[in-house]
Amino acid sequence: MSDETRLIHAGKAADTLVRTVGPPIQKGSTVLLPNAEALYDDANFLTYGRGGLSAQTCLQDALAMLEAAEGVTLYPSGIAAISGVAMALLKAGDEILVVDSIYKPVRRFCDSVLRRFGVDVTYFDPHASPESLVESASSATRMILLESPGSLSFEMLDIPRIAELARGRGILTAIDNTWGAGLIFKPLEHGVDISLQALTKYVGGHSDVFMGSAAARDPKLVRQLADGINHMGWAVSGEDAYAMLRGLRTLPIRMARQSESGLAVASWLRDQPEVAQVLHPALPGAPGHDLWARDYSGACGLFGIVLKPGPTQAVNAFLNGLKLFGLGFSWGGFESLAIACDPQLKVRQFARDYGGPLIRLHVGLESPDDLIADLRRGLDAYGQ
Repeated sequence: MSDETRLIHAGKAADTLVRTVGPPIQKGSTVLLPNAEALYDDANFLTYGRGGLSAQTCLQDALAMLEAAEGVTLYPSGIAAISGVAMALLKAGDEILVVDSIYKPVRRFCDSVLRRFGVDVTYFDPHASPESLVESASSATRMILLESPGSLSFEMLDIPRIAELARGRGILTAIDNTWGAGLIFKPLEHGVDISLQALTKYVGGHSDVFMGSAAARDPKLVRQLADGINHMGWAVSGEDAYAMLRGLRTLPIRMARQSESGLAVASWLRDQPEVAQVLHPALPGAPGHDLWARDYSGACGLFGIVLKPGPTQAVNAFLNGLKLFGLGFSWGGFESLAIACDPQLKVRQFARDYGGPLIRLHVGLESPDDLIADLRRGLDAYGQ
């Protein structure tokens, strides 16, 4: 054979790879099948690399274990997971009920894409009772999309009760459980049909990779979600799956530290004269604490604070006065972050007056004492 031919066929992967702690990262679009009969054998679960190779499969297995799920689908981002689930399960003429405190990009998807494809989107007050919520569903309601704690404002929903009532009406429930990360809250064990995560946040843990997931127990749902991925042509890379799996290994340790530090910072903030309210469900006396104590096994480092009334310039002075808290919209990584929330709240239908500027904080892995000193500098600038 010529060098051209030999170079094409030389250096192939061994049939058996040496065993390492992590899975191999396979890069390939073509999957070589053993014989002609296997080309169109429906029993072959993988005939094309986009379906996920070793690292992707290992990540799916680990997430299924964590979520107590029958199956997990992977998406290029958290918003892709939510939009992918909606596109896989909803059709023209259906209605979806969406909590008004949902992540803003999800609202943008619902309003600009789902409505365009004939899906009726109805937002509901996060303070509504489970009974009134489910009673408001119509005969066309196919899904209720939840997020608890609520994005930016941290309202707690009675997830088990909503799931129970929705199931009685034949309505699917799905929840953005990024705050709980599948670790401190397990939606499927509380009756929810689909548990969604932006793995970008706590599972990745290092602010350097995007991915989302959807976990389900019902084999029919698992199949529908997998088909939806296939129809949309989405895929995640082996490198990204490996990074997510690596982050997953240390998730319990990181979240425990960030929970402890977050509560320490939140407790300190509650006593500061510039702070009107702390919105942290795990903080005794905070809104939703009873539901958190009943359903959650821990907390993360994300929470909100309401400052006493002040102008936009004072809010900017507070944020600009911070040196350890970065100003960034993502969260869940090792670093502490802060953003002003009021500009995002204007799109909500059930707007609430918090009595002052709302700030979201993410407490990372820095020393809580150093973070407290940094916040004191910011609060001093706010009060000037």
